[in-house]
Amino acid sequence: MRPADHHPSRRRFLDATGALAAIGLTAGCTADSARSDPHQPSPAATPAPVPPTGRYQAGITLPQPAQPHLLAVVADLAAHAAAGPLLAELGQAVSALTAGTDARLLGMPPGDLTVTIGVGPRLVRTAGPSLPGAADLPRFSRERIDAQARGGDLLLQICASDALLPAVVATALLDRAGDRLRERWRQSGQRGANIPVDKSRTAPRNLLGFIDGIVGPHTTAAQERNLWLAGPAPVAGGTLAVVRRMELDLPRFAALSVAEQEAVFGRRRESGNPLSGGAITADPSLGAKTPDGRYLIPADAHVRRANATVVGAGLMLRRSYSTDQPTAGLLFISFQNDMRTFTDTLTHMDDSDALLGFTTATAGGTFLILPGFDARRPLGSTLFR
Repeated sequence: MRPADHHPSRRRFLDATGALAAIGLTAGCTADSARSDPHQPSPAATPAPVPPTGRYQAGITLPQPAQPHLLAVVADLAAHAAAGPLLAELGQAVSALTAGTDARLLGMPPGDLTVTIGVGPRLVRTAGPSLPGAADLPRFSRERIDAQARGGDLLLQICASDALLPAVVATALLDRAGDRLRERWRQSGQRGANIPVDKSRTAPRNLLGFIDGIVGPHTTAAQERNLWLAGPAPVAGGTLAVVRRMELDLPRFAALSVAEQEAVFGRRRESGNPLSGGAITADPSLGAKTPDGRYLIPADAHVRRANATVVGAGLMLRRSYSTDQPTAGLLFISFQNDMRTFTDTLTHMDDSDALLGFTTATAGGTFLILPGFDARRPLGSTLFR
C-alpha cells in the first residue's frame, strides 16, 4: 500500500466524509440505468410502500435496507392531554400519510415512508411501574446533555428515501397533536451508500469512514431472542429504543494513520473485516495474537469492548445516521428487548473503549416502541385508554 494511504491528510479525510454525506442525500432517489438521455435527469423511482400496520411497527426491521433519511422528534405530553386518544389519532395519521391520502403531503408520493412511535418512561410508569421501558436511561460519562435534550415522553422516528418527506410528515403529526404535545428537540440524519455485508444484507459507512451496524440480531430467530418483547401482554410486539445524539471529533480522528484508526475500531476501514482475520461477518477472534504476543485486536478496540459475549449481554439492532447539524456526528438508535443490553454494553465501553474518546453525547433518552397496530387495535391501545 502506498504511504499516502497510511497517512491521509485531514482535508482528504473530510472531503471523503463529505462525499459519504452527499451519497446519503441521494441514495435510493435516482435510477441512472433508466436514463434515456444522459444529458437529462432521470425521474426518481418511487420506492415500494412499507405497510404501517401489523404485529410490529414499521421502521425497525422493515424496510431493508433502511431508508437514507431520518428525522427523530422528541416531545412531551401536555398535562391536560390523555396519552391513549392522542396515540390512537397519531396511528390514524400515520396510516393516512403512508397511504398518501393525507393532503398535507402536498402532492409528494409517500414511497417507503415509515413512522415509528415510542413512549418515554414517565408515560410507561402511568401504565405500569414494572413494565419494560419504565426506567429512565442512566447517565454515563462523556455526556454534555442539557435538561431539554434528556428524556422525553414521545419519540417520532420518521424515515424515507425522499429527503423532503420527514420534515413534512413531522409537521403533519405535530399539527394533529396540537397543544397536546410540546417539542423538546429534533435531529435529522442521513445514511451513506449501502455496502454489501453478505448475500442478503448491506450496511452503510459512518462519518469516520467505517462500515456501521455489522453485528446485530439480523435473523428472525435472533430478533425473537434479542429484539422483540414477548411480554407482558400490553407490550408484546414492542421493543425498547435508546436514542443518543453524539458529536464526533472528526479532525482528531482524521489525524490518525489508517492503521491507528483501524486499531480504534478493531476492523479494516476499507473492508470491515476484523483485524484478527476472516470476512466482514466473521466473529472477531479476540484471543488471536501476533508472534511477539500482541493482540491483533487491541485491548481497547471498539469491537472488543462492545462484544456481546465479553459483556455478557444480548445483541442490539442499530439504525445509526450521520449528522452535520448542529455539528458533525451520529444519531445512534438501538433497539433491544432488555435495557441491560444497552446499559451493560455502554458501561463496559465507558471503562476503556478507544472509540468513545472521539464522541460526546449531546442528547439522549429511552422509549418503549409501542406494539404494532391496525384498524381494530389502535396504536397504544394495549397500554393506554
